[in-house]
Amino acid sequence: MQEEQLISGLRDRDKQTVDYLYDKYSHALFAVISRVIRDRDIAEEVFHDAFVKIIRKIDSYDESKGKLYTWMANVCRNAAIDKTRSKEFSQNSKTNTIDQYVYGLEGASGTAQIVDGIGVKELMTSLSEEQRFVIECIYFKGYTHSEISEEFEIPLGTVKSRIRAALGVLKKNINRI
Repeated sequence: MQEEQLISGLRDRDKQTVDYLYDKYSHALFAVISRVIRDRDIAEEVFHDAFVKIIRKIDSYDESKGKLYTWMANVCRNAAIDKTRSKEFSQNSKTNTIDQYVYGLEGASGTAQIVDGIGVKELMTSLSEEQRFVIECIYFKGYTHSEISEEFEIPLGTVKSRIRAALGVLKKNINRI
């Protein structure tokens, strides 16, 4: 099914189109959520809510701003981040180590193999402990710069400097993998 047909079918609330969307994209969209939320039960709940939101909010999708998949992935990622910021979400989940997030994403549709396959584990070892910590918080746990600063009592400027430095190291080392 072409993207235009998919968008049109979703806007018309066509059941076959919704079924097709689920069959073709659920695996990838669930993986997006699983990168932020490690607990499978919570991730499944967030995925269900996000999938329903995608169907209900399809009219807010603007083709001129990007591909449908990118928009759906952003809806899922934002839903996962919102869940991690909710009061009901355990603070405990934000204290897991990078190993548990990057190297131990089990059952999340093979995400661990994909992440290891692209060399993230090797790249992360090139960072200092402080750099690795901020990258872990932002990209794998869904923190904002301000949240890291407030929660871990690190000046906001320091957080931003560590992120810039870490990205520089990662860019420099990406070609070595």
